[in-house]
Amino acid sequence: MYRKPQKLAAEFFGTLAVVLVSAGVACADQFLRGSQAAGIVGPPASSAPAIGALGIALAYGFVFAVMSAAVGHISGGHFNPAVSVGFWATRRLSTFDALTYCIVQLGGSIVAAYLLRYAVPEATWRAVAMGTPDLASGITRSPGMLIEAIGAFVLTFAIFATRSAEPKSRRALPAIAGGLALAAGSLFAAPFTGGALNPARALGPATVANHWTNHGVYWIGPLAGGVLAAWICGLLFPSPDKDHDD
Repeated sequence: MYRKPQKLAAEFFGTLAVVLVSAGVACADQFLRGSQAAGIVGPPASSAPAIGALGIALAYGFVFAVMSAAVGHISGGHFNPAVSVGFWATRRLSTFDALTYCIVQLGGSIVAAYLLRYAVPEATWRAVAMGTPDLASGITRSPGMLIEAIGAFVLTFAIFATRSAEPKSRRALPAIAGGLALAAGSLFAAPFTGGALNPARALGPATVANHWTNHGVYWIGPLAGGVLAAWICGLLFPSPDKDHDD
């Protein structure tokens, strides 16, 4: 049985790592593009992007899977307020626990963004607003929220459904399924919305870059998708677990 501070620390550092890597890869992609354009490294700028959407989505999924495998048995491995609110909505997490989870997740996100600010050249992170997600041209807020909701739905559904597996498999399955679901959802959503699927993923970079355009999309969409997925899973795959002490 892990104590509350341990669970909160797991969520803080897990979210910090997820945001640090996912936003950091977006900055790294921009840095390599700029270096190519200047003729410093790699092929000419007219060739394929240095990392690209696929690499960014895979990095997002990989870091989630790694941190979930590392500390998911301590806190549940949410790293996402949409997932925590889904657990709260289905009474698997108390109101106080859900609130504190969300607070430390958002705190971890902001710390991660500030670390990137001091680690990455200013011209690079400013060019991509520290990896802050935003809507693509031609995508309005309502479709954007729907796209983010779909991605968060897939992620939360995967985490909830795999938690109903046999106890010996519980630690590995949510990590693997969550990481793959996040990578797939991000790859689908990225061209349209940036593929955050997570309010924490949007808040930290937006805070540091002071880029708040369409920010509400990355709260309403993921939270709606997470709650819907949790509710459906609660009906289809009822679990005796009410918390993360298993």
